[in-house]
Order: sequence, then structure tokens, then C-alpha cells
Amino acid sequence: MKAAMSVFVVLGLLMFIGQQIDPQNFIASRINPDATGLTAAQFEVLVISGLSQGAMYGLIALGYSMVYGVLGFINFAHGEVFMVGAMTGMITSNKLDDAGLWQSNFLGSLTFVLLLAIVCSTLTAVIMERVAYRPLRGSPRLIPLITSIGVSFFIQNVSVVLLGPGAKGYPSLPEWLSKKRELLGIVTIEGTRLMVLVVAAIAMVALWYLVERTKTGKAMRAVAEDKEIASLMGINVNRTIVTTFAVGGAMAGVAGILWGLLFRSVVHTTGFLPGIKAFSAAVVGGIGNMGGAMAGGITLGSAESVAPLVLLEPWGINGVSQLKDAVAFLVLIFVLLVKPTGLFGERLSSEDRT
Repeated sequence: MKAAMSVFVVLGLLMFIGQQIDPQNFIASRINPDATGLTAAQFEVLVISGLSQGAMYGLIALGYSMVYGVLGFINFAHGEVFMVGAMTGMITSNKLDDAGLWQSNFLGSLTFVLLLAIVCSTLTAVIMERVAYRPLRGSPRLIPLITSIGVSFFIQNVSVVLLGPGAKGYPSLPEWLSKKRELLGIVTIEGTRLMVLVVAAIAMVALWYLVERTKTGKAMRAVAEDKEIASLMGINVNRTIVTTFAVGGAMAGVAGILWGLLFRSVVHTTGFLPGIKAFSAAVVGGIGNMGGAMAGGITLGSAESVAPLVLLEPWGINGVSQLKDAVAFLVLIFVLLVKPTGLFGERLSSEDRT
């Protein structure tokens, strides 16, 4: 399987290079006679799109990795925490738009929307931990895993009851934000995607500082390593676990706002597929590894943006742009075949390692 996938990828890449040199070369003219090749501008758009989407996957993946590192189970309801942030942003931004503040004071409005989304997503994650997961803490891992799936469907249906099943839109963004900009005279990028990359980078640096340079972060790392020893050392394990859920929820809230601003539409199932892909990103980077989660998100987002046209289109496969979801999971399979612990390695507790 690993050898077959490697051969497919290498041959696809070689055919893409040949197609770029001469779209009507001997192989391309027979396998893909409609081939035209990608221009530099088109490739640039694909890469930037992949990076911006991957940054959002990475922010969501952080929640999966943090919870797994502390509790040792996958919280499949984390995608709905992301959806709550996106829905909160949609409601708040539309109210501000109705009041005339969204366009006239966009930065102030965006800051308010972002903070409110973070608060709502954080509260959702904390309540989820307290009501659904804490009573099951000593149970076999399959039980909280199944519970998380139930919590996911519950939050989705609450959204349908409160807001209806139809898609909801964000208000129009200011023209100065949407227009394209040149960076260093080399790259041209939309202001919205630039904002996504900048905000994601700031959020990741803030999280790194929290985990690596504060007492709260040290407590989180100690609990992730061994809860019993951490408790004997005077660390409040319950409070640390709640803090972990809260931080993961805050990252999901940031991702939800960025998703809404970028795609301008949310629905009650908005968190499902991005949540699954973010979990895949966490596994690709190395489950329990926060840097790996962000890198896995970037890798997955870039792969699903670039790979369909670079690796699949040269084989003459039709409708490659519709196969980006399949490509994302093929990346997961390929990474697990080559390096089962993820690109940057797992970081597991002493209990999980044994």
C-alpha cells in the first residue's frame, strides 16, 4: 500500500512537471489531452488558499491535541465548539451591521465579535467538560468517545432549533479588506486571507507562551504527563483540565470567526467536516503535539488545495477540484503508513505510553 501510494505520488508529480514544460507532450497528450498547465499566478492562489485554510484547521486541531494529551480521548464534539464560535460571530456581526457599525468601525467591531466568539466557544467547551465528560473520567475510553459523538449531534440540533436549518451569511466586508495586496513585491494576497494568516500566527504564539512560559502551562504539561503525580505535587487536576478545555475552546472560537469571514456562510453542520479534518491534522502532525497540530493543519490545508491539480489532474482524472476532501484523508493515510506517530511525533502521557 505504501509503495503503491508513493509510486502514484511520484509519477503524478513527474507528469505535472512534464505538463508544465509542454502541455502537449507525449504522455500528457494521451492521458490528459485537455491539459493546459498551471500559471505562476494560479499556483500562487492555490498555495495561499491552502495556507489560510490550513491555518484554521491547525487552530481547531490544537483543541484535539490538548484534550487528548490531558485525558487520552478524542473529543469529537470539538468541531461543534468551532461552529458555536462561527454562529456567534454571524449573529453579532449582523447586529453590528444593522446598527451601522460593521462598516464604519470595522476593526472595533471585529475585535468585539472575536472576543464574544471566544467567550461563547470557551463556555461551550467548559460546560461540555463539566456536564458530559467529568462524570465519565474513570470510565473506559470508548464511553467518553461515544459520548462526544452524542454531544456533537446535540449541539448541532440545538443550533437548528434556535437558528433554523438554513445557511446564514456574514455581512459584507469592507472593500479595503477584501482587495488584493502585494507583499514584498513578490506575492499577491487577498486582505482577508492575509488577516487569517496573521491572526492564526498570533493565536499560536500566544498559546505557545501560555503553555511554555506560565505556571498554568506548566500545570497543563504536568497533568498531561501524569495526573496522579501532578495531584500529589499540589496541582489542582480538575481545574487544569477545565483550563485545557477552555484554551482549546478559545482557539476554536478564533478559527470559527476566521472561517466565517473567509467563507461568509455558516450552517449547523459547519463544524463537522472541518472538525474531522482538524482531527486528521492533529494525527498527521503527531497527536498531543501542539506544534505538530498546527503544522499538520498547514500540511493538510495545502495538500487539499494543491494536490488535486498537481497530482491528480495529470492522470486525466475528471472533476479533481471536487476531490479535495478525499485528498485530505489520503494524506492522513499516507502519513500514517510512512510515520505512524505523525510528522513531529506523539506526545503522550506515561499511562498512554504503557
